[in-house]
Amino acid sequence: MLPLPSPSSFSITPYSFLCLNFISYPLFKYSQNHSYRYPSLLGLSIFTLHAMAIDCISNIASMTHHPKDEKKDEQKKLVFDASVLKFESQIPKEFIWPDDEKPSANAPELQVPLIDLGGFLSGDPVATMEASRFISEACQQHGFFLVVNHGVDAKLLADAHKYMDNFFLLPLRQKQRAQRKLGEHCGYASSFTGRFSTKLPWKETLSFRYSAENNSSKMVEDYLVNKMGNELRQLGRVYQDYCEAMSKLSLGIMELLAISLGVGRAHFREFFDKNDSIMRLNYYPPCQKPDLTLGTGPHCDPTSLTILHQDRVGGLQVFVDNEWHSISPNFEAFVVNIGDTFMVTYLFS
Repeated sequence: MLPLPSPSSFSITPYSFLCLNFISYPLFKYSQNHSYRYPSLLGLSIFTLHAMAIDCISNIASMTHHPKDEKKDEQKKLVFDASVLKFESQIPKEFIWPDDEKPSANAPELQVPLIDLGGFLSGDPVATMEASRFISEACQQHGFFLVVNHGVDAKLLADAHKYMDNFFLLPLRQKQRAQRKLGEHCGYASSFTGRFSTKLPWKETLSFRYSAENNSSKMVEDYLVNKMGNELRQLGRVYQDYCEAMSKLSLGIMELLAISLGVGRAHFREFFDKNDSIMRLNYYPPCQKPDLTLGTGPHCDPTSLTILHQDRVGGLQVFVDNEWHSISPNFEAFVVNIGDTFMVTYLFS
């Protein structure tokens, strides 16, 4: 982990989530527990599902710092096949992290506000001001908060997790139909094998673009059918609907951010109305040596907003005041994290 000028950062121990990292502020990571799983999500924001969790990121995929493999062409290609590696008692050395970056086993809980959006969504002015105040306080401290009564259909959320599980249980060769190419943000990736040779994350991801433009009504569905075949059309439909729900939620949160910063309520909503986002599903398979590896290493996000939904496993940690803190799973809530774009705004507000 690099020293941070800000109070927070985050990581995941073999994790899965939907989260925003701060490049010069909060860092986060996911720790790998014996059976951790997570998925993630989206552009104005990132939507992430971790299996897993669901998250959303704006315009840029999250950035994790890894040393480049300068001799990768000379080395035998490493394949991350979760169906095999989850049973291995000795994990490959490429997945073992330095002692000072390994999971924090007993990290204290991070105090994050649980914000009820029910009043805001129903037009209650008092509840709206209260929600914006809680968000302002959280953003000035570390940039994380949870939202409940968010308006996202419970069945859609359950389907998003179910179809994520179904996808990652497919044989590796079938998942590789959507193989993510070097330099691209979308597609399937099994760890970062082929790109880096050390400190590899214990995870698989599936990422795809979402656009709120009027002529992009089936972008997600069409992309997944094109890559995976018509038999996975229902998966495409579920994530098309999920991305639309995340876009709607993120625009509501933009209104509260605007109120908390003292600008016009519609200021950020109008700016991000036709957002272009990345949805990512993160899967953190079981690991026989969870104390040696990380699902996602310490990193910061240079984006605007990340919306993450965790499963019930947990693993998300945030670095605040020179110490790693946990954010425990709450299946009824989304974890929201502002990126550098807004962190700088709050820093100077």
